[in-house]
Amino acid sequence: MGELMDKRESNYKRVLELLDQKEGMKDAMLNMMTTAYSDGALPEVTKRLMALTGALVHGCEGCILSQTLRALALGATAEQVMEACYVAVSLGGTMAVAESSKVFRLLQEKGLV
Repeated sequence: MGELMDKRESNYKRVLELLDQKEGMKDAMLNMMTTAYSDGALPEVTKRLMALTGALVHGCEGCILSQTLRALALGATAEQVMEACYVAVSLGGTMAVAESSKVFRLLQEKGLV
């Protein structure tokens, strides 16, 4: 696994530990996320690409990596992921460019670009 993936796994583990500190918090959050991202008027893959754009604009590395991986797992192409990055750049400027480099590096590590 690459450096980005190792960091993501470590951070995700800590997030789950944090949520476990309050009874019911982890289940409530996971249920909300499952409901929000499930297929509806928009397919889940589209919602994941939208979430990637938001994560890039806000600079949340864990979210950026997670949403990229989830979108790819749902069948998004590298080109679709990069287009989500370009939308983020149009909204978030240079910060989104810098954050998008993480997506590009992840795609490179996976041999997709």
